[in-house]
Amino acid sequence: MKELLDMNRIPQHIAIIMDGNGRWAMDRGLDRTFGHKAGVDTVKKITSECARLGVKYLTLYTFSTENWNRPAYEIEALMGLVLSFVEMDLFTDNGIRFRMIGDLKRLPDGVQDKIKYMEDLTKDGDRMTVVMAMSYSSRWEITNAVRDIVSKVREKLDHPIDKWKEYMTTGGVFPEDITEETISQHLCTNFMPDPELLIRTGGEQRISNYLLWQCAYSEFYFCDTYWPDFDEEALYKAIVDYQGRQRRFGKTEAQVEEEK
Repeated sequence: MKELLDMNRIPQHIAIIMDGNGRWAMDRGLDRTFGHKAGVDTVKKITSECARLGVKYLTLYTFSTENWNRPAYEIEALMGLVLSFVEMDLFTDNGIRFRMIGDLKRLPDGVQDKIKYMEDLTKDGDRMTVVMAMSYSSRWEITNAVRDIVSKVREKLDHPIDKWKEYMTTGGVFPEDITEETISQHLCTNFMPDPELLIRTGGEQRISNYLLWQCAYSEFYFCDTYWPDFDEEALYKAIVDYQGRQRRFGKTEAQVEEEK
């Protein structure tokens, strides 16, 4: 499939829901944790290939807020795998910046410390940014954004009128000035563009509380392949499928053609 790629139309931001690790292991008579271990190897391969293709942002749905309801032994294994992943030389050796988004305060202290260390160590990486969504859900993220905006509006209402100008220069918000951009700026993804392509492996066709605001106009690609079996060829197939679509953003096909 690689020869079919249009290298001038590689999506700059790919988001992936890495589904099917547990089922991959169970199909082989293994404990679910073996599937997560195999999934880490796939992350390495896909991260490396995305960097080679020129993708600028790769966001990986690693652990949702709902995943805290899983068995304790599986959560512990996942945390260990996260540590092994963020310690990889893959980032430092390839100019890749590492970021993590989510309710990180819920993570074990050792994981939080390693995340901060890797984010600081790779902050100058400019080839690609890998973003892991950990202890993350869109409803959590949007709720926090709304709370943050409301607190700024409340501060404004508490200021005397003659102090409003001063207040606005320090980040204050008037209710009537809240826009889509205001909300986007208060999301934890405010440092990167919205995904052009969302890939979900494992056969399910839903986005499971993942980047709901950011994926308003993303192209979705679902495949039956379990994440541990998702290889470079499968990545090329997803991108070729994306490149065959016309992204209209509410316009007609004729309008899009006229703008080319």
